[in-house]
Amino acid sequence: MSSLPLDGIRVIDFTQVMLGPCCTQMLADYGADVIKIEKAKIGDLSRWSVGSDPDGLNNPIFTSLNRNKQSLALDLKQPEAKAAVLALLATADVVVNNFRPGVMERMGFGYEELKKLNKRLIFAVGTGYGLTGPYQHKGGQDTLAQAATGVMRRKSDASHPTSVYSTTLADYSAGMHLVQGILLALLHRDKTGEGQQVAVSLYSSLIAMQMQEGTMHLMRQKELNWSAFPLTGVFDTTDGSLVMVGAFKPNPLQDICQALEIEDLSQKPEHSNFDAQMATRPALQDIFVKAFLGNTTAYWLKRLEDVDILCSEVRSLPEALEDEQTHINKLILEVGETPAGPVRVIGSPIDMSSAEVTIRRRPPTLGQHNDEILASLKRGDAA
Repeated sequence: MSSLPLDGIRVIDFTQVMLGPCCTQMLADYGADVIKIEKAKIGDLSRWSVGSDPDGLNNPIFTSLNRNKQSLALDLKQPEAKAAVLALLATADVVVNNFRPGVMERMGFGYEELKKLNKRLIFAVGTGYGLTGPYQHKGGQDTLAQAATGVMRRKSDASHPTSVYSTTLADYSAGMHLVQGILLALLHRDKTGEGQQVAVSLYSSLIAMQMQEGTMHLMRQKELNWSAFPLTGVFDTTDGSLVMVGAFKPNPLQDICQALEIEDLSQKPEHSNFDAQMATRPALQDIFVKAFLGNTTAYWLKRLEDVDILCSEVRSLPEALEDEQTHINKLILEVGETPAGPVRVIGSPIDMSSAEVTIRRRPPTLGQHNDEILASLKRGDAA
């Protein structure tokens, strides 16, 4: 197996919680040397912001985001600590932060200062709303981004209450956009020799996630809601539930009716095409609900799959984690054990034939690598 693609790339990581750490973990997984700058004594917010844990500051949240990194815990108000970080930045390839605009500048690590120190440095920043504009100084958080961008109001049924989506869509999508930006900047630097600033925001990432819906509104002033299509829905069975997506074929309603062992509703004028089905969606959905209650999930999945209708059992996350496909896709990594038990984390969704993700470094304890990194600076071999 060849070396990982980011071998030799040094990343100085000021990020905390989710947006930034999931970005730098992706870089670390593929070979980057990531040095995580943490506050002395307390460290990354994710080490302690979800309550106590048997593994102390290395709780599952921190562990999920910080494998393959080194921890350098410093009090950056101290001149010697700031000098150590500047020495690292002088020869680094990338610096990543997810502070509000102006915080890095106040610490003495702003882009304008750092590019004088290191013209090849890529300055990557993730914010809540952007580097400029009326919301630039607002604190960014996933739930707030859902609310501000229209995501929270998107529902499969207008009668459902408005609520927070429980998975951090904004943090993860913005983190992956930040990875993309950093990789693009590295390619640009290979051509020009120059670094640059790369910025993403939770706000922009969630707007971009709605590119199809947004474009439909901008061009046609119409609502596009894939989950509210007439032949799509979640349906209870005798022993669970399934999701069905009746789309992407000439006459899906006919095939659904065949699978459900009911009359061919597509032959009726009121259900004969997509526009007619949208107008009669409540009636169609009511027919589907009653039919699916007549047998088991496994029975209906086989019937639907036999006529090539897209469908799936609705499962919990623990059920998905136990699935054979999850393990075949190498989505669970073993990271050893602690007194609290086995350390198991979610792997990379990217499968590269010549660059397999492995655990080179376990998620670090706070300040675990202080002596090693600071000694290297004294020897002058930080590069």
